Amino acid sequence: MKTSKVNWLLATVSILMAAPALAEDAPAVQAEKPAINAPSIVVTTVTERKLTDRVLTSGTIQPVEEVYVQPLVEGLSIKTLKADVGDKVKAGDVLATLMDDTLILQKSQLEANKAKVVAAGAQAEAQRLSVKTNLDEANRQLGRGESLAKTGTISTAQLDQLKAAATSAAASLNSAEQSIKANAADMKVIEAQIADIDLKLSRTEVKAPVNGVISARTAKVGAIASGAGQPLFTLIRDEALELKADLAEDDVLKVAKDQKVTISLAGSGKKIAGTVLKVEPTVNTTTRLGTVEVKIDNPDAVRAGMYAQADITVAERTAPSLPVTAVTTSSDATTARLVRDDVVHIVPVETGIQDGQYIEISKGLQPGDKVVAKAGAYVRDGDRVKPVESLAAATN
Repeated sequence: MKTSKVNWLLATVSILMAAPALAEDAPAVQAEKPAINAPSIVVTTVTERKLTDRVLTSGTIQPVEEVYVQPLVEGLSIKTLKADVGDKVKAGDVLATLMDDTLILQKSQLEANKAKVVAAGAQAEAQRLSVKTNLDEANRQLGRGESLAKTGTISTAQLDQLKAAATSAAASLNSAEQSIKANAADMKVIEAQIADIDLKLSRTEVKAPVNGVISARTAKVGAIASGAGQPLFTLIRDEALELKADLAEDDVLKVAKDQKVTISLAGSGKKIAGTVLKVEPTVNTTTRLGTVEVKIDNPDAVRAGMYAQADITVAERTAPSLPVTAVTTSSDATTARLVRDDVVHIVPVETGIQDGQYIEISKGLQPGDKVVAKAGAYVRDGDRVKPVESLAAATN
């Protein structure tokens, strides 16, 4: 019994002596616990990249200028057609001819009238010469009579008769001269009428006014040609085609003359080069859309009426850029999450051109800076993170 008590006392003493040692070892055990790890987060690097600012639009291909060909003579039927849709023509080429029988008959009648006027003119001239001779003789007799009257050889009554004869001859001459003038006027009228018929005869050939290609034809043999009706032919001047497309209000001020354009035909992968011809100065107040006209460099590759898309190159430059996902845009500011020394810093940035998945960083970051790749990641300013390069950055 005494022995068991002694053993119990010894065990108690041993435990009490060991307690301080266990207390001293406790901090060491706690120190061996691992620290909390910072979260891994994907980052991307600000890099210099060639960026292109584009405006995308679509519209219909149409002629730059259409020229209507109308008959220049009214009321004549179409005799022959010498051109059809799709024909390429030059200025002065004959496209159609009109019936000229009526005009030829009218010209023959005018030629006959002219011959009559010529004959009447010759007769008037002969009469003038005869009257002129009579006037000269009357004046000679009057001069002789005045000399004789001074000597009393002839009476006053005889002298008066001589004066009356001279006056009558002068009046007859004046009348003959007026007849000649009237005949000359008639001749001018006839000649003008003949010239008008000749002009109409020359216009019975309907000619192309400009170089181009025929896009439409309404002329038919036997139909009466009229300038008030539909045009006989429609020409695309110089075969020039353009793409006419709509622009959003934001894009109207970006697009300007001579900018380069890549045109894609609907349903085809073919690309065609073009140039901005003009931007209309007004915006439609109803649709809020502007209009751009794009000249097609190779019109043979397209046809009027086709639907196409246009990729207009507005600006092109090499600048620091980031993926669009790395930038946060709000009503207050545009920011990015810069990672420096494994600590996140939210910094304001200014952006420029957006080209596909990349956007220009014009202010706020420098090439080589690392930022959180996805702006939606839940990290706050001052958070410590473990940066991990994105796969795209590693590939680049």
